[in-house]
Amino acid sequence: MLTKNTVRQSIDNLPDSFTIDELIEQLIFIEKVEEGIRQSDEGKIISNDDVKSMIEKWSS
Repeated sequence: MLTKNTVRQSIDNLPDSFTIDELIEQLIFIEKVEEGIRQSDEGKIISNDDVKSMIEKWSS
């Protein structure tokens, strides 16, 4: 979940003129990164070897 502070920082990092789509894109990116970090902290990860194994099965 985003915080007001994160949104403010995102707006501050944008140029003086931007589209709402650019802001939304940046906020979605930040939210996805934060979600990935949270999942990693909770141990909800997949090892590289497991991913390689999955890809091999899909390619067969």
